[in-house]
Amino acid sequence: MQTFVLICDLKDEPEAIQAYVECHKSIDPAILESIRIAGVLQMSIYRWRNRLSMILVGDDDFSFEKKAKLDSANPKVQEWESFLGQYQTNLPGTPPNWRWALMEKIFEFKAE
Repeated sequence: MQTFVLICDLKDEPEAIQAYVECHKSIDPAILESIRIAGVLQMSIYRWRNRLSMILVGDDDFSFEKKAKLDSANPKVQEWESFLGQYQTNLPGTPPNWRWALMEKIFEFKAE
């Protein structure tokens, strides 16, 4: 298994934030299936104000390149991403249309 943490910013508008939260309460099963097929075992999104954090646990074969290839070939995923894009904004210092950015792990503690 592999664990990744990503961040994304929503537009700093209460309506956009609420709409983003609401649309995640009922996700099309085709979107969930696409996540599973890409090798994602678990995905959670947390929010603080307009900043999102995603914890993604993938199987040993998971890669963002593989997921991107599958996503680009899936019209439902493209529609979903386009829909969500209206609520998201670029993180500071990222290229245009950049949504989720992979975070670098700098510390880990494990109780023995």
